[in-house]
Amino acid sequence: MYSPTTRLLTVLELLQSYKQISGSELARRLEVDVRTVRRYIVNLQDMGIPVEGERGPYGAYQLQRGYKLPPLMFTDAEAIALTLGLLAIREFNFPVQVAAIEGALAKTERVMPESLFNQARALQEAIIFNVSTESGQLDNDFITPLSLAIREQRQVQMRYQSWSGDMSERAFDPYGIVFNEGFWYTAGYCHLRNDVRTFRLDRIVALLMTHERFERPVDFNVLDKVLDSVVMMPGGNQVEVILKTTLENAQKTIPSHLGTLEETDDGVILRRGTSEMHWIAFFLLSMDFPVQVIQPAELIELLKRMGNRAHEIAAQAR
Repeated sequence: MYSPTTRLLTVLELLQSYKQISGSELARRLEVDVRTVRRYIVNLQDMGIPVEGERGPYGAYQLQRGYKLPPLMFTDAEAIALTLGLLAIREFNFPVQVAAIEGALAKTERVMPESLFNQARALQEAIIFNVSTESGQLDNDFITPLSLAIREQRQVQMRYQSWSGDMSERAFDPYGIVFNEGFWYTAGYCHLRNDVRTFRLDRIVALLMTHERFERPVDFNVLDKVLDSVVMMPGGNQVEVILKTTLENAQKTIPSHLGTLEETDDGVILRRGTSEMHWIAFFLLSMDFPVQVIQPAELIELLKRMGNRAHEIAAQAR
């Protein structure tokens, strides 16, 4: 939950950033109701901060002219970078409180000269993020101690729920964190399985950093481990396709995060796990070399239906 104090300070930052801002807009940005916004305004006024408000459906709040807190100075490039970064963090549902993001944006804008301020506002108004809604929601209470444990190389005790719903307790040495296709993952040494494992952070139920230390392998690549694990993770259909081309050409066509490639006498075998067949089918149809689907049967049937539909459309064309 967001701290009321954090929201109160964010209201102050927004009031300093905008000449006027309505109660409904403040409520939208802070994800609270208008009545709560009014309470925050009263709290600020009780603290001696000169907030003025206009009554009525189109009323707005503003700070008394000339009231400013000491600014934090950024270069032009830093201010633009911060604006873009904060926008991306908000749209990708990174584990940061909305109130903290809005407060940081407001602070950044407040110290900008007019021309730079206009650029920053233009970025916010012009950019649209096409973000998948099927992303794992992550609790900041987990990613912060996990990041600290990675930095200090300290073991954690973790309660984890698998895709099938099974619960387990395990000691875990986290080596790093990866954000991939809308989900957060960590990879490291699992003492329960006595092997390196990959876990989705949104499936962590409880996490506690311990005083036990570990040594991170020098040559361990967290990103490669996570990508290799993701394409074969359980909980969906296992896709196996033979690509009638060379390994070199397959590697140029298929990014490593989309699956594993194995060279055989029959061609290059593409393997990955997925719960969504349609994009796999469209992806295979885009190949400029022959493709043979080995499994699953659902993918074969889907391709047949898509082929019949394409034939019907082509037959009706004039």
